[in-house]
Amino acid sequence: MVKDSDVYVLSGLLTQDGAWSYRSLAERLRVPHPVVQRALERAKGADLYSGDRREVHLPHFEEFALHALRFVAPARLGPLTAGVTAAWAAEPMADAIRSSGDEPPPVWPYAHGRVRGQAIEPLHSAAPEAVENWPELGEVLALLDSLRAGDVRARSVAGDLLLKMLRERSVGADR
Repeated sequence: MVKDSDVYVLSGLLTQDGAWSYRSLAERLRVPHPVVQRALERAKGADLYSGDRREVHLPHFEEFALHALRFVAPARLGPLTAGVTAAWAAEPMADAIRSSGDEPPPVWPYAHGRVRGQAIEPLHSAAPEAVENWPELGEVLALLDSLRAGDVRARSVAGDLLLKMLRERSVGADR
């Protein structure tokens, strides 16, 4: 069974450029080394990760993210809190969807957060700290959070942006 933390690790792997090790990926994701190992083993069992090629199996990840993620790792908006912008309030969703301004933005609760908004639990508690120095990871997680918690419009836009990102990644990997 795929867990939220597995999707978090796969998101990191999607945005990882160049050579990597379990330890280096764990450090960038701000998680213990065994979390990465176990996540990739489970993802391999679900055919979301290729151990031989050491990469995310993009067509399967695409299908999983678009059609299963919101059921496997559902997210709901919670109480107001300080945090880091998430979902449709974060890039690249913020450029694609204009908020009415009446509702507080979704945020990952974070003690050092600068934005007050409605809490949404990230796929892993280390995400707010990890994205501070890894904006590409934040973009993938914003798309996934929009698929997990967004309304029909937000999910549609997030799905389109995720497909575009995965296809660009696929073309880059083929070179």
